[in-house]
Amino acid sequence: MSDSQAKTDNGGLHRSLKARHMSMIAIGGSIGTGLFVASGATISQAGPGGALLAYMIVGLMVYFLMTSLGEMAAHMPVSGSFATYGAKYVDEGFGFALGWNYWYNWAVTIAVDLVAAQLVMAYWFPGTNGVLWSALFLALMFGLNALSAKGFGESEFWFAAIKVTTVLVFIAIGVLMIFGILQGGAPDGIWGNIANLSTGDAPFAGGFAALIGVAMVVGFSFQGTELIGIAAGESEDPAKNVPKAVRKVFWRILLFYVFAILIIGLLIPYTDPKLLRNDLGDIAVSPFTLVFERAGLLGAAAVMNAVVLTSVLSAGNSGMYASTRMLYALAKQGMAPKVFAQVNTRGVPVLALIATTVIAALCFLTNIFSPEVVYIWLLNLSGMCGFVAWLGIAISHYRFRKGCEVQNYDMNQLPYKAAAFPFGPIFAFVLCLIITLGQNYENLIKDQIDWVGAIATYIGLPLFLAIWFGYKWVKGTKIVKYSEMDLNGSR
Repeated sequence: MSDSQAKTDNGGLHRSLKARHMSMIAIGGSIGTGLFVASGATISQAGPGGALLAYMIVGLMVYFLMTSLGEMAAHMPVSGSFATYGAKYVDEGFGFALGWNYWYNWAVTIAVDLVAAQLVMAYWFPGTNGVLWSALFLALMFGLNALSAKGFGESEFWFAAIKVTTVLVFIAIGVLMIFGILQGGAPDGIWGNIANLSTGDAPFAGGFAALIGVAMVVGFSFQGTELIGIAAGESEDPAKNVPKAVRKVFWRILLFYVFAILIIGLLIPYTDPKLLRNDLGDIAVSPFTLVFERAGLLGAAAVMNAVVLTSVLSAGNSGMYASTRMLYALAKQGMAPKVFAQVNTRGVPVLALIATTVIAALCFLTNIFSPEVVYIWLLNLSGMCGFVAWLGIAISHYRFRKGCEVQNYDMNQLPYKAAAFPFGPIFAFVLCLIITLGQNYENLIKDQIDWVGAIATYIGLPLFLAIWFGYKWVKGTKIVKYSEMDLNGSR
C-alpha cells in the first residue's frame, strides 16, 4: 500500500495497521503486570476458586464489552472510538467527558508504567537514579509512536509476542508439573496438587467481600482490550479486521488468564506467604517466578524480570498511542484545541503526542518522592477511569441498537453484529457498575473511614460527571433522540 493509498478521509491518519497488529495490540494491552505479578495477590485474597471465578465472571463482562465495541468500531472506524460513539448515540457532553477521561487515564497510566519500570530496573541496577530509566523509556515510547502507526503496531506486535510466549511456556511447564512429568509439583502427583484447591478455607476464601475486591484487580488486568476500538481508525480494512480481532483476541486472553490462574492455584497453596508479599517491587515473588523455580529453572527471577519490564513498556507504548489518538479525535470534533488535530506526513498527530508526553513526565516526581509512593499516587489518580470508559461503551452500544430499531435500520448492513443483545451490554453495565462502586466499600462501612483512601478511589466518578454536566450547561446539549441519531458508518 502506498502512502497516498493509506490516507483516508480520516483527516490524515494512515490506515496501515494489519490484522496481526490489531490482534496483538489488544493482547499486549491486557496481558501485563496484572497477570505476571498481581495474580498472586488475587489468589491469596480470594483463594484459588475465588480468583478463578472472578476472572471468569469479569472475562464474560469484558467479552460483551468487546463485542459491543466491535460492532460499533466495524461500522464506524474512527480513532475517537467510544468518545465519538458517546457523542453520537448518547449526548455530545457524554462523548466529551468520555474522551477527556480516556486521554487522562492513559496519559497518567504511561507515567505509572514508567515508575514501574524504575522499580523493575532496580532489580538489576540498585542505587541508580530511577529518573534516568524513566527518561530513557519515555524517549523510546515517544520515538516508536512518532515513527508512524505502523511503527507502533510493529513494536507492539513483538512486545506482545514475548508476553504470549512466556504465558504459553508457563502453561506447558505447569501442566507437566501438575501431572508429575516434571518435578516441582506435589510429591504424590496430581492428587496432591488438587489438594491445594481445598487447603484452609479454599477454594473460596474471604467470602463475597474478597470476591468484589479481587474483581477490581481482575478488571484492571483486562483493561486494554478496548484499544481495538482506538486502533480501528488506522486499520487497513476495519470492517474485516475489527471483527476478526474481537473474535480471536478475547478468547485467547481469557484462556491465558484462566489456565494461568488454575495452574498457580494447583501448584501453590493460597496460604503460601510469598503470594501475600506479591508486589511490583519484588519480582522474585511473582507466582510465575515461583512456579518456574519449583520446576528447577535457574535464573527464573531474572527472566521474569525481563518479561515484566517488557510488559510495562508494552503497556506504556499502548497508552501513548491510545491517548494521542483520543486527543487527536477530540480536536477533530472541536472538543480540544484544533492544533492537536494536525498530523505530519507520516500520519502522526505529533502535537497531541507531545501533550501526552508532558503528562507522562509526572513519572519524574520520583526525583522528589520515592518511586513506591509516586506509583501508588498515580495509580489512584487513573484507577477509576478505565471502568468509566467501559460503562460508556455499554451505554453507547445499547442506545446505538435502540436507535437502529427506531429508525428501522437494516442490521444486515453491519459488518459485525454483537451477540446476545440486549442482555450483553446490560449485563456488562450492571456488573461493571457493581465492581466500580464496590471496590472500596469495606472502608466505607468501618467505624473509622479512611477518607483519603476513599476519595482517591472514587474521585474519577464525580470528576467525570462534573465534566459531562459542565459541558451540557455551557453548550446546552441534550440527550440524542433515537429518531435523530446519525447511524451512517464511515468505512
